[in-house]
Amino acid sequence: MVQYNFKKITVVPTGKDFVDIILSRTQRQTPTVVHKGYAISRLRQFYMRKVKFTEQNFREKLSTIIDEFPRLEDIHPFYGDLLHVLYNKDHYKLALGQINSARNRIEKVRKDYIRLLKYGDSLYRCKSLKVAALGHMCTQVKKIGPSLAYLEQVRQHMARLPSIDPNTRTVLICGYPNVGKSSFMNKITRADVDVQPYAFTTKSLFVGHTDYKYLRYQVIDTPGILDRPFEDRNIIEMCSITALAHLRAAVLFFLDVSGSCGYTISQQAALFHSIKSLFMNKPLIIVCNKIDLQALDGLSEEDKKLVEEMKSEAAKTVIGQVGDDGVLLTMSTLTEEGVMSVKNAACERLLNQRVDLKMKSKKMNDQLNRFHVAIPKPRDSKERLPCIPQAVLEAKAKANGEKEKRKLERDLENENGGAGVYSASLRKHYILVDDEWKEDLMPEILDGHNVYDFVDPDILERLEELEREEGLRLQEDGDDEDVEMDDQDLTPEEREALAEIRRKKSLLIREHRIKKSTAESRPTVPRKFDKDRKFTSGRMGRQLSALGLDPSAAISRSRSRSVSRVGRKRERSMARDKGDVDAMDVDADKPTKKQRLRSVSRSRSRSRPPSEVSPGDGFKDSAQKVKAIKMGKKSVKARNKDARRGEADRVIPTLRPKHLFSGKRSIGKTQRR
Repeated sequence: MVQYNFKKITVVPTGKDFVDIILSRTQRQTPTVVHKGYAISRLRQFYMRKVKFTEQNFREKLSTIIDEFPRLEDIHPFYGDLLHVLYNKDHYKLALGQINSARNRIEKVRKDYIRLLKYGDSLYRCKSLKVAALGHMCTQVKKIGPSLAYLEQVRQHMARLPSIDPNTRTVLICGYPNVGKSSFMNKITRADVDVQPYAFTTKSLFVGHTDYKYLRYQVIDTPGILDRPFEDRNIIEMCSITALAHLRAAVLFFLDVSGSCGYTISQQAALFHSIKSLFMNKPLIIVCNKIDLQALDGLSEEDKKLVEEMKSEAAKTVIGQVGDDGVLLTMSTLTEEGVMSVKNAACERLLNQRVDLKMKSKKMNDQLNRFHVAIPKPRDSKERLPCIPQAVLEAKAKANGEKEKRKLERDLENENGGAGVYSASLRKHYILVDDEWKEDLMPEILDGHNVYDFVDPDILERLEELEREEGLRLQEDGDDEDVEMDDQDLTPEEREALAEIRRKKSLLIREHRIKKSTAESRPTVPRKFDKDRKFTSGRMGRQLSALGLDPSAAISRSRSRSVSRVGRKRERSMARDKGDVDAMDVDADKPTKKQRLRSVSRSRSRSRPPSEVSPGDGFKDSAQKVKAIKMGKKSVKARNKDARRGEADRVIPTLRPKHLFSGKRSIGKTQRR
């Protein structure tokens, strides 16, 4: 867990902005109206309040700056030395000290002028003392303007520092510039460090994270270090030295055996021996990188001797370590050969060291005293083997056998020609009644229809159900006389009429099917454009006459309903006139006006009155239905009254809201308020 979060430090304003912020706050949050007619005590209190409020705001802002910036003595030594390297510890402390001094001086100004305001004898004198007090405070703040600007630059730089936890598991990468440190960092973590073919591409510390054995490790990429005296090293190199000195980490010293970095193995060995004091009590691994350009075995005897010396020195860094296994490793970040083995070796050695340190601490002894490990004692000398049921052993053996016998699709592919030749069958796992049906070809489109639209998995069950139902109906209707006529019992004329009816029926069915199949693409044609003259009254009359029927009534009825015949009025139905006895119970010679109106109204269809009972309504008579209608209307009357204004209706609760029509106005009268 990261202990220090420098990104939360408040922005430090400049001296001028500092004064503007405080004075504007004083103007906004203190009274502004005062008259010379007020009592002198009230005038003194008015201006004393302004001086106190201004001093309080200055003190709070300056205290926030002092408290939020870290104290170099209170934070981890790694961050203390890093801040000293980056910002100069003396300059940093001097700036914070000037802020603290300004805060004390502003508090002293407030005390002095409050004492003077207590003896102010007029409005003018009190106001002059207030102006002088605020002026002295602002002068003190303007004097520390350079310190405020310096602290703002420090704050911005600290916010960009990587979040490094000095106490967690850490892997530290160091070495000469351009030996492959950043490339290795990008391979094992999700960090994106810039990699270029020139020296000092990495100019600050970079942090990434990786996992090993379900634990999170932080990996730190340090800038390159040159072999020169400590006083001659620059800020970039000192960042690496600070990390090596203060972080308890596994150190990976990178060695470029190919020499493509611009430095020979002897120079890199000299750097190793100059900083080996920083590796004490830390797991150290020497990583020979770029073996794709130069193998370790291909080095000269002198270089091999230097590498062996470094290996022996690395084995001495950890106290109590036996042997030098895993101290010297080779890899290539270009081909990724050995990258993961280096990472695993570093994490494993660091984990073992941390576990050993915890086991040797006093806290571990206190913890172990709380545990008691119970070891059972044998009650006799008889050997008792574990008892496993025979069924479990057989099931386990069977499962192992099936696991070995099962062939995967990859095995079948290799046996049948490999990729591109073998095509896996997707039908082999179909669950069908007969396995021979799996490879049957099923068309998707048949007669212009999608076959799957007509597939019903329960078609056989439904067919059997229909057959059973049809058999039951035939048994019930076996004794019924309404069966199809037998042609033998008919006369020749009746046989001809029956054959004509059947032929006509089949013809109508066929025409209907044709029309139904072409209904979407066939345009609708009005009857007046019927060129084949299929729908004429003359043809209908001939067909009815051929069947032995009188066509006159049908022809007159069709003509009376025709709308296209202009000038011909629609006649009343004789059947309705005959049935309507009340309408015809008048004198045919001179009907009265009332009778004529009643006669005309009878030609229209009459609607059913509400009180009339129709089958299925559930009422025994019209009186009961009328009563039910009245009760229904009465029950909704109160609800309708309450529902005149609901949440769905348009409502304007306040015509002139106060927050929109109140406040200061630059022109006009305010009598309406």
